[in-house]
Amino acid sequence: MTPKRKQRLFIIVFGLLCGSGALGLVLYGLSENINFFYAPMEIADGKVPYNTYVRAGGLVVQGSVERADDSLQVRFKITDGAAEIPVVYDGILPDLFQEGQGIVAEGKWLENNLFNASTIIAKHDETYMPPEVADALKRAHKEGKANLESARY
Repeated sequence: MTPKRKQRLFIIVFGLLCGSGALGLVLYGLSENINFFYAPMEIADGKVPYNTYVRAGGLVVQGSVERADDSLQVRFKITDGAAEIPVVYDGILPDLFQEGQGIVAEGKWLENNLFNASTIIAKHDETYMPPEVADALKRAHKEGKANLESARY
């Protein structure tokens, strides 16, 4: 092998190693930031590992919102019509948050069967429902686990 070919081979191998290293770092970084979406029925059925950061969505149950007097903590329940899960959130809720509204909560499902939300998402106007929540409601309705004729999805 001539010195010129050795140099080219070295450059190609070095480029492949650098490229694969960069790809590995990108994939590792993306895997740490992936948030899986779960419906309340899936969470109640034990499909969500404890202390894992996930997204949960559903309708805020009517009459379930309880606000603390001495802090910003809010407790409420979300449902997909088949199951309800309790959520606790410490912070300022979005302006469009209300009972009966579709929301997405990001946080951790704890061992005491409580969803500790770090972020609450309620977007657009009163007729909007996050696509994940609408799909979960439709799926629960199709499976016969929910009767949501009055739900807007």
